[in-house]
Amino acid sequence: MLIFERGKSGRRATAQAPKNRPDASTIPDSLLRKAAAPLPEVSELQVVRHFTNLSRKNFSIDTQFYPLGSCTMKYNPRGAHKAASLPGFLRRHPLASDRFSQGFLSCVYDLQEILKDVTGMAGVSLAPMAGAQGEFAGVAMIKAYHQKRGDDARQEILVPSAAHGTNPATAVMCGYKVRELPVKDDGDVDIDALRESVGPQTAGIMLTNPSTCGVFERQIKEIAQIVHDAGGLLYYDGANLNAILGKVRPGDMGFDVMHMNLHKTFATPHGGGGPGSGPVAVNERLLPFLPTPIAGREDVGGEASYCWLDKEALPDTIGALSAFMGNAGIVLRAYAYAVLLGAEGLVRVGEFATLNANYMAKLMEQAGFKLAYPGRRATHEFIVTMSPQVKSFDVNAMDFAKRLLDYGYHAPTTYFPLLVPECLLIEPTETESPDEIEGFVLAMTKILEEAQNTPELVKAAPYNLPVRRLDDVRAARELDLAYRREA
Repeated sequence: MLIFERGKSGRRATAQAPKNRPDASTIPDSLLRKAAAPLPEVSELQVVRHFTNLSRKNFSIDTQFYPLGSCTMKYNPRGAHKAASLPGFLRRHPLASDRFSQGFLSCVYDLQEILKDVTGMAGVSLAPMAGAQGEFAGVAMIKAYHQKRGDDARQEILVPSAAHGTNPATAVMCGYKVRELPVKDDGDVDIDALRESVGPQTAGIMLTNPSTCGVFERQIKEIAQIVHDAGGLLYYDGANLNAILGKVRPGDMGFDVMHMNLHKTFATPHGGGGPGSGPVAVNERLLPFLPTPIAGREDVGGEASYCWLDKEALPDTIGALSAFMGNAGIVLRAYAYAVLLGAEGLVRVGEFATLNANYMAKLMEQAGFKLAYPGRRATHEFIVTMSPQVKSFDVNAMDFAKRLLDYGYHAPTTYFPLLVPECLLIEPTETESPDEIEGFVLAMTKILEEAQNTPELVKAAPYNLPVRRLDDVRAARELDLAYRREA
């Protein structure tokens, strides 16, 4: 029911009305509203109940376990949000001069240094506003590097078949052709296929490590050698950084450029379309091409002085990606998170994320589920293939995912990566307790029993939610939205 349908003509929430009407005498008459705004006419209590009930219909990390593989739906400490909400940050105008922005600039600069240390890279720009924009910035820098050297023959980007869908899309947006590399049955890139694919046409390769198969690419040093020998560069998709945080650095693996998802790995709730932040980090050879602005520091009379570095300082930059320096609120949350955890805490993020995933994978295997890569140790996520359940009970991965909703758990990622049939990609994250992990496995075990004994029950789920199973294609093509009353 719309909030408009709850109201009656003349009903008001007068306690919330402004005490003084703003002076509109300076606004031109042509810009003034000629009729009252079509707002809902409801009481304050009706407003509170309406929006509270709407919020209770949502799954959220504050209320339920959210094992969404590759998306790191974890708890983020409220302290990071509190720090980013300090009045001095909230009231700062983005056009404020460097002189009056020293506190903010020092936080931005320090975060750049922390991310350099975490990634093993030589420089960081916080400018990209999302992970996808970070990918675009990274590949644009690869292109700028080759163009600067007059190497215009490099027109291809290599992408493994297990890659995130944004990787080939980004390469195409930057004007490259995409050549897909096969992944072997054990989850590693096919090295022989890589050797056959590289050449003077290769601009670079885009890799996620650990990959979306939930395994660490064991041949990464060899891959780096092959691509570099061919004159190409290595791009690191940082979507799965939680698994290696504080343990292995992309720069040490041989990557030239990468992006991070601060809204996933560094303490901002993820999902719902934003807000995000996708900083890029580069090694020495790509430093001149970083997007601007970047926070710089110099010593003035023995005191640290911070400033914005723009095109004047970096004449070969790929340029600005947004109006200002990135998403300030997410950047500050990431800085507070890194400072709260410290170096030791960041290492434990990688350790706990990996420990939880391997614990859950083993419990799932003991409960009768089939792991897609049973011979490999999981990273922060792992894949279960439901092909045996389809064959035996005609109950597929989507049926299990929908039934999980009735048990109070958000479903894992379904049918991704595409190279594993009937897959559930599961990521418990580092912030869930053993009790929560065991509870999820117990729910999956109960659904498995239902699939064996009453498969129709599972195939018709969910039952307890406001909306039953949708026709996904029809819902996407024939949107039926209502957000205001009829005129």
